[in-house]
Amino acid sequence: MSVAEIGVFGGSGFYAFLDDPDEVSVDTPYGPPSAPVTIGTIGGRRVAFLPRHGRDHEFPPHRVPYLANVWAMKELGVARLFAPSAAGSLRREIPPRTFVVSDQALDMTRGRAATFYDGPTTVHVGFADPYCPAMREALVGAAAALGIEHRDRGTMVVIEGPRFSTRAESKMFAQMGGDVIGMTQFPEVTLARELELCFANVALVTDFDVGVDDIPPVSHAEVLRVFGENIASLRDLLFAAIPNVPSERDCPCATALAGTGHE
Repeated sequence: MSVAEIGVFGGSGFYAFLDDPDEVSVDTPYGPPSAPVTIGTIGGRRVAFLPRHGRDHEFPPHRVPYLANVWAMKELGVARLFAPSAAGSLRREIPPRTFVVSDQALDMTRGRAATFYDGPTTVHVGFADPYCPAMREALVGAAAALGIEHRDRGTMVVIEGPRFSTRAESKMFAQMGGDVIGMTQFPEVTLARELELCFANVALVTDFDVGVDDIPPVSHAEVLRVFGENIASLRDLLFAAIPNVPSERDCPCATALAGTGHE
């Protein structure tokens, strides 16, 4: 099946995206994805959209069917995945409402099914640079053109959830080099690499994390409120970036399995 070339995962507060979409259901070896996938066109590119938490946010971050979601996109013909997400800031100089185009990530999750190669076939995929450079360039260029406050790089820390961090944990993540913190990039980005899909994240900062000075604890309601206030800007960013993604894939993501014995 090849009905789309670009995919978008919706995050918290981001449950619809396309204008006049067609809905398709996809079966995967890992069960159903979070919701039916919707298909539409943006700038002449066929795009598939899937809310990772489900249409009614019924899947908390540690229970999202990540394997089914990524596999469903691959099944539909998607080669590139945009994965925007809400995030907390670990640094005073990255205030709420900033868009951070991640270039690195720290996986602090535990207990999630995180690979398609769970035996008997073993594959060790290269992962030094988790996010696609071509997709990152499209996002950064679109943000600059639209005048959106953004950072062109940053390290995303991904925690298990669904709870937020303690103050000590938050400070530790900043000391480790983290810039923003969320709950959903892993194992999405790893699974995409195993299927040779390009993957990019733009983190919409909704709050300062509790390790930043004497910040009061944030609530999920507050996260959704700030995210909702900026959803139009996120949509504008993606609508501007998607048409500018190169048609040809000459990035390392496209040949991630080369040399692994599973080409």
